[in-house]
Amino acid sequence: MAELDHDELAARLLDFAARVGNAVDALPETRLGRHIAGQLVRSGTSPAPNYAEACGADIRKDFIHKLSICLKELRESRCWVQLIMKSHLLSEMQMGELHDECDQLCRIIGKSIVTAKSNQQSKPA
Repeated sequence: MAELDHDELAARLLDFAARVGNAVDALPETRLGRHIAGQLVRSGTSPAPNYAEACGADIRKDFIHKLSICLKELRESRCWVQLIMKSHLLSEMQMGELHDECDQLCRIIGKSIVTAKSNQQSKPA
């Protein structure tokens, strides 16, 4: 996996948020569809601004904290996307690419957290 710079990752997270919005708008107006839509729109649009906040962090501890929130929201989004497919609200064909992008973003952010923590521990106090 090639390393992304901050702007590329920020763009991918914004694109993910937009794609989540489109998926939410495509969900059926059923009780389950509305519930998942509300949850997914919150969790799926949160990583981009949290990443932007992380990039503006003054200290590494705050950077790691904001990235951790980003990862938490991506993991939640992945669960909602899986539930959409599992409950047949939208097809795997419709949701597969979004699910794959969410997986990739989880791995990228997770690796960034590990790297940031490793760099934090290797710095002298």
